[in-house]
Amino acid sequence: MRYFKLEDFDCQETGENEMCPDFLERLDELRHRCGFPFIITSGYRSSRHSIEKRKPKPGTHAQGIAADIKVSGGNQRYIIQKHAYEMGFKGIGVHKSFIHVDDRETTPVSWPY
Repeated sequence: MRYFKLEDFDCQETGENEMCPDFLERLDELRHRCGFPFIITSGYRSSRHSIEKRKPKPGTHAQGIAADIKVSGGNQRYIIQKHAYEMGFKGIGVHKSFIHVDDRETTPVSWPY
């Protein structure tokens, strides 16, 4: 990876990390296309992570195919979304302070937080 270290994606509660290498390569390319640094606020989440434990089944973070990227301002939100759509990320969630991207195996979805 050009822009990240694997440790950037460690579970914040357990330290585990089972990120999918293909997803990380795609995220690295997204970062390249956007042209500004990404701060990963959430990468891998262990099934023991407090958020994952509340779900009926593990989400994309627990599958190692999702990341939340910190954003500051509408321009960064727009640029990340634009390139994520172009690259075919299947899940894109938009929050005031972060963008969630993932490689779920469903039809593409997008949502606000």
